[in-house]
Amino acid sequence: MHRWVKKNNKKSRQSCDVAAGGIIFSFQTNHLPNLTRTYLQGNALRTGIYAAVVAFLTYTMIFGFRKSYTVCTFDGMRFAGIHYKTILVLSQMIGYLMAKFYGIKFISELQRLGRYKIILLLVGIAWAAWLFFAVIPAPYNAVFLFINGFPLGMLWGVVFSYVEGRRSTDFIGASLAVSFIFSSGFVKTVGGWLLLEFHLSEFWVPFATGLVFALPLLLFIYLIEKIPPPDEADIAARMNRTPMSAEDRKQFVKTFLPGLVACIVIYGFATIFRDIRDNFSADMWKEMGYLNQPALFSKTETPITLIVLVLIGSMVLIRNSYKALMLAHLFIGIGFVLAGISTLFFVQQQLDPVWWMTAVGLGLYMVYIPFNSVFFERLIAAFRFTGNVGFLIYLADSFGYLGSVGVLLSKEIFKVKLNWVDFFSNSVMILSVAGVLITVFSAYYFAGKKRGVSRQS
Repeated sequence: MHRWVKKNNKKSRQSCDVAAGGIIFSFQTNHLPNLTRTYLQGNALRTGIYAAVVAFLTYTMIFGFRKSYTVCTFDGMRFAGIHYKTILVLSQMIGYLMAKFYGIKFISELQRLGRYKIILLLVGIAWAAWLFFAVIPAPYNAVFLFINGFPLGMLWGVVFSYVEGRRSTDFIGASLAVSFIFSSGFVKTVGGWLLLEFHLSEFWVPFATGLVFALPLLLFIYLIEKIPPPDEADIAARMNRTPMSAEDRKQFVKTFLPGLVACIVIYGFATIFRDIRDNFSADMWKEMGYLNQPALFSKTETPITLIVLVLIGSMVLIRNSYKALMLAHLFIGIGFVLAGISTLFFVQQQLDPVWWMTAVGLGLYMVYIPFNSVFFERLIAAFRFTGNVGFLIYLADSFGYLGSVGVLLSKEIFKVKLNWVDFFSNSVMILSVAGVLITVFSAYYFAGKKRGVSRQS
């Protein structure tokens, strides 16, 4: 561990020159004050709060290069009988999908040195893709959504590697995970503002949004590099987090196969409907009669962010990782119930559209967020495995995005005529019931697994 810190400090004194989207980002970290690391070292609470804030803001800035195009509806544009926006969403999602499968290996084997270079390079590629999207005519520019999606799909694992394996990871991870709830609404609000106030073409909105977030991103990358590594007490409580070989990954899957399958199915459900709500929320608002109101995106996502942060972040108070794992199952089950019941009331016209979008979003994120923050973190700690969370997140994510792509393709191939509100609401009610049942099975499986481990010891 001390050898790693020494290498990391040596590495942080070097210069960083990374080509990103035709622009050279360059800064000399040896000329920057090292007071941040000195101040943070040795204080777990202070480090946890700092890491939570910096990780949240870093990923929020990254999200600025991802989803702003979804605020655009591209009305009247169809190619080969498919709505142009659906082609764009599918192209980007296939990029994410490929990144998640590749990330099972790449993120699980990620070394802890030079991660800032990876972030800069990947974001630069994603931003350059938006420039080409703007200048290449439709529908040929849709390929740049794939080029944008692939590098961005790698970044969650890179950022999470800074914060895992700590006693405060539940709170830090929750803060990081809710960043894409908040940032989804915030980025769309920025994109909608640029679209309406500057009268930009829908094709230039994503690149212009990236311009807004570029300089703040550089600042937060510098700050995230100052997060100290886990200390001895962190390692004792949460296990050492190390790169995983192919054999390590195979052994983990073999040990927990039924439970992992259940988790992947649950996460797949959440990913599918979270993506539909995220990618087509502008279309859904339009179908419900809300036009040209970009503030709606932040209005619904901000309270969801705060509630989920409190719920998941409070798990940091539970020291017993097995109990925390069971509590995560409870939150997931409640999330499915909330999504299903709120949608039922909406379909029966007993719930206002704004309240429904907020409630169903909260329910879906109560399912989705634990897997991206505390669930796998506590699973590793509860069963005392040495490895890293990135492997498990990307394993689940790969199949989750496979499900999302499959649903969108099926809707187009089989010419499903439902509008997005009908399609989304009807599907949520059915699959929320299945989600509750599979969550109960998952909890039962891991409880039995823990009893077996206790008897052996």
